[in-house]
Amino acid sequence: MTTSYKETLHNGYGQEFDVEEVLFEQQTDSWHLIIFKNPIYGTVMALDGIIQTTERDEFVYHEMLTHVPIIAHGEAKRVLIIGGGDGGILREVCRHSSVEHVTQVEIDQAVIDMCKEYLPAHSDGAFDDPRAKIVIADGVEFVHQTDEKFDVIISDCTDPVGPGEVLFSSRFYEGCKNLLNEGGVFVAQNGVPFLQQDEVITTKRRLSPYFKDQSFYTVAVPTYIGGSMTLAWGSDNSDLRQLTLDELEQRFKASGITTRYYNPQIHAGCFGLPQYLIKALESA
Repeated sequence: MTTSYKETLHNGYGQEFDVEEVLFEQQTDSWHLIIFKNPIYGTVMALDGIIQTTERDEFVYHEMLTHVPIIAHGEAKRVLIIGGGDGGILREVCRHSSVEHVTQVEIDQAVIDMCKEYLPAHSDGAFDDPRAKIVIADGVEFVHQTDEKFDVIISDCTDPVGPGEVLFSSRFYEGCKNLLNEGGVFVAQNGVPFLQQDEVITTKRRLSPYFKDQSFYTVAVPTYIGGSMTLAWGSDNSDLRQLTLDELEQRFKASGITTRYYNPQIHAGCFGLPQYLIKALESA
């Protein structure tokens, strides 16, 4: 008998999934995790009532959080991923043959193991890439303790509630800025601004002291409901957000990567923000 799962991220509004089969479920004193099969989205993972990722549309999010900063940077050799235990960001980073080293910091090895078992296409073997170094540690502590430097830093975190909240803190952003090489780029997941506008405003306020150029770009991920979501952007080089379409097309072709969502045209337009968000950010 088919049951259902209702997302509870927003009070008074949500989405519901038919559950064909529960693949894994665990309830502790502090969190609830479930992985189930849905007839439309395939395997779905949810944590504490919030959809984290689905088999069908994960590529939209992972491609945009990865290829926009790497293509914009143009010469990224070293990449740092904070979070991203499902392996989707690592998979997309590893598509770039120009990347020589990628460090991924995940707080819990069990997350990686679980995603390898239930969502194997997310990582698609990327955890075995010889360029990848997996570190099991707290992301905030890592960025303050390592002496490594990176060209691109990608924060693939949960929403700013519970354990994921520290990855939206000024201390975390400060640590990331200190790890970036000159001309480096920091990007992070930042919620759906139509329903989570305070989150975007808070991020702008906290990022602005550390980056000369701080903004957001957008992507519409079907299961992250409420309209387009924002991805935070921070760099000291404002030119990286203003590349021409010709330049983006040249870089995309030279990269040799194959994508399902990202392309130069989408990249060129993704930094355009809706007027209500521009006004809100100006007030910040």
